[in-house]
Order: sequence, then C-alpha cells, then structure tokens
Amino acid sequence: MKVAFIGTHGVGKTTLCYELAAALKREGIHVDIVKEVARLSPLPINQKTSLEAQTWIFMTQMAEEIRSGSQHDVVVCDRSVLDNYAYMMLAFGRQMAIERFMHHWMKGYDLLFKVPFSGQVSADGVRDTDTFFAESIDTLVDQLLAERSIPHESLDPRDRAGWIHRVKEVVLHHPKGQKRLI
Repeated sequence: MKVAFIGTHGVGKTTLCYELAAALKREGIHVDIVKEVARLSPLPINQKTSLEAQTWIFMTQMAEEIRSGSQHDVVVCDRSVLDNYAYMMLAFGRQMAIERFMHHWMKGYDLLFKVPFSGQVSADGVRDTDTFFAESIDTLVDQLLAERSIPHESLDPRDRAGWIHRVKEVVLHHPKGQKRLI
C-alpha cells in the first residue's frame, strides 16, 4: 500500500507522515517513510531551482518509492510525484513528457491526502517562506488533481488536530490497509 501526503511546503505533511507511520507501527504494520527528496537535492531548489534540479527530484522520488515498496508493506510518502511536478511546472511551464509520466505514476498511489494551505508557511531552514510561492504551488497541485480527476482525501483546514485521526481511519479501512491487519 502506498500513501502520500500532498500539497505545498510548510503545511504539516512531514509531521503527518511520522504520525501515521507511528500509528501503523503500533498496529503491527511494517511501514516506511519516503522523506521529501528535495531536501537531498545536490542542486538548487525553491525559487532558484533549475529544470535539471526538478527532474532530479522527480526521478529520485520515484526511485525512493520503488526502493521502499520493495521492502515494506506500507509506504508513507512525504509528497508525491504530482507535488514535485507542480514545482517544475511553476518554474518552467508544462513539460508534457514528464506530465504524462506523472499521471501514469499517480495510479500507483492507493491513497492521497491533500494537506490544506493555511496562508502561512512554517520556516524549516530549507523551504522557501514566501507565501505567494507556496500558494502558487498549492493552486497548481489542486489544478493537477482536478484536471485528471485524481481521487484524494482533502483534510479539513478547520480540524488540524483531527487530521491524524482521519488519516488513520481512512488508511486502516482501505481494502489494502485491512489486509495488513489480518
């Protein structure tokens, strides 16, 4: 089973990844986290990025998902290729070959959780804190989800404290999540 938290940076995706992984481990499920690969990029990210950097991030995300999925029952992803493509698209416009591949790869996620943008970005020392930039990414993520009618769960921006409970409930009641508990 592959689960991804999607949305712009600084909204709480990483925290949710760790909370979900811990909750699943308590249920006896063999789980791994694919961390945000942009943090590992040897090339500039954020608004100073290059097409080469965004391509590296996109491809590394897929490689990490393959690696993790080959060794674990559940893979929790801090982003998806759709998010990574949104950063590429904002900086360089549509890259049709990569976009087609991104849409194909999206079929491999069992669950997507869209983490809402609150209008503020948490500073983490790596990601850009410019709210216009973050909001632009969030808008592109929503646009890409809508264009292909990609199924996803949108977390309620008014219930941040309840996000992990909602996510855990959806994951454990998903057919693939239930198989892990049998």
